[in-house]
Amino acid sequence: MPNIQNFDETKINWQPLPGPDGNPADHLGCSILHIDDEAIIVDILFKFAANQKIVNHRHTSDFNTFVVKGELHIYDLEGNLTEVRYPGTYTAGVATDEPHTEGGGEEDVVVLFSLRPYSNDKPIYEILDETGEIAAIMTFDALKELHEASQA
Repeated sequence: MPNIQNFDETKINWQPLPGPDGNPADHLGCSILHIDDEAIIVDILFKFAANQKIVNHRHTSDFNTFVVKGELHIYDLEGNLTEVRYPGTYTAGVATDEPHTEGGGEEDVVVLFSLRPYSNDKPIYEILDETGEIAAIMTFDALKELHEASQA
């Protein structure tokens, strides 16, 4: 029988994800696992800090998530907790106009996202400022460039 161990996030090569100003976003790390140029899909691990929230954003393309470790807390823009996703929770999401933020519960949370814009020119996320206006846009090509830079 193989020696099966618990998921160990310390073995992941966490990279910063740029925020709207180009500096690393607060309370967030990522590890891009796979870029599918043909299907235009990015599989990425996100690590959200415990008891913190990342930047406000809106999903502008389809996505699937799987909570690997910890609790994913989702908040509306007023800061109200709207949903908790526990380890093992799988969600198939679609582009939405609903802005939100998210973060870890009492411990850091690790979530596998499969981001599916299916087109190079369709944004994946719209990053929002404090007023809900678009401050930056994350695209497939931007994530691909980030991945290539982390491999160099």
